[in-house]
Amino acid sequence: MPFLGQDWRSPGWSWIKTEDGWKRCDSLSQELERENSQCTVTHGLILNSEDEIFSNEECEYASKKRKKDHFRNDTNAQSFYREKWIYVHKESTRERHGYCTLGEAFNRLDFSSAIQDIRRFTYVVKLLQLIAKSQLTSLSGVAQKNYFNVLDKIVQKVLDDHQNPRLIKDLLQDLSSTLCILIRGVGKSVLVGNINIWICRLETVLGWQQQLQNLQMTKHVNSGLTLSDLPLHMLNNILYRFSDGWDIVTLGQVTPTLYVLSEDRQLWKKLCQYHFAEQQFCRHLILSEKGHIEWKLMYFTLQKYYPTKEQYGDTLHFCRHCSILFWKDYHLAWLFKDSGHPCTAADPDSCFTPVSPQHFIDLFKF
Repeated sequence: MPFLGQDWRSPGWSWIKTEDGWKRCDSLSQELERENSQCTVTHGLILNSEDEIFSNEECEYASKKRKKDHFRNDTNAQSFYREKWIYVHKESTRERHGYCTLGEAFNRLDFSSAIQDIRRFTYVVKLLQLIAKSQLTSLSGVAQKNYFNVLDKIVQKVLDDHQNPRLIKDLLQDLSSTLCILIRGVGKSVLVGNINIWICRLETVLGWQQQLQNLQMTKHVNSGLTLSDLPLHMLNNILYRFSDGWDIVTLGQVTPTLYVLSEDRQLWKKLCQYHFAEQQFCRHLILSEKGHIEWKLMYFTLQKYYPTKEQYGDTLHFCRHCSILFWKDYHLAWLFKDSGHPCTAADPDSCFTPVSPQHFIDLFKF
């Protein structure tokens, strides 16, 4: 017989694991209790300002509705578990029922803190971009809320520190295109939530795009050593460290010297050889009037047809022994030999596999 009573878990409860077991965090529940205590009365009848009479039952219903609206409308409230690892199970077993979805993984892994780490920032942005292109409708309502909360934090971070605006512009462009297609084709695909919510999200994304478009880079006044003061061979070494052609082009716009170095044919040849195979070169050869290969044009042409190699300072890791997806804390790993999750393997490091953004998406395809 199905259970028809009130959900005993009560929305909004969060739990922390202690040495004595799991204990409930009362910070949010106490806030709601204080809110309810202001509206709780001990009498059988309640009079409002217009002398209308409500019964206790109606007052209790209004209180429950207020609780529901509190969680539903507070879009800035975080729904993150802030966990460093999750178990990825794709089928039901005797010990575990159900399976792990993309939305659940996005909710539980700590992406909110990951964007504050410069090593993980690009990784999270690329992951959000892939979700925006193909997996947005597969997210649950809570996962969608968390997705846009993380995106809001990313945009505000870029507006504050003026770093990586191009990455975010590309992400918002893909997201706005997806939202336009979903809104225009409403009824053709299943959308979680009201259509008005999706329209509001599109308006928010367009507002973010406008803010980034109006972003003015402030010129830092520094009387000390600048990039232009470095020797030519050091500037050249810096350019050879880049794996993204657009970063080379952007740096070349800083000074005339850097522009000359950024146009070096050998630099673009090395970049093409790093990202693409020789067979791909042969299919898209671009020659100059003198018969030389235009490596710079080759790079941007090949980029349209083939994916480039991805480089990230840090990524999620997957343990093949435990089937656990986790953030690896390198400080704890070095100090306390902590692998980042409760691994039972004899040699945990041999079981770890870095997870690219596309691999993360593929883990949850059934």
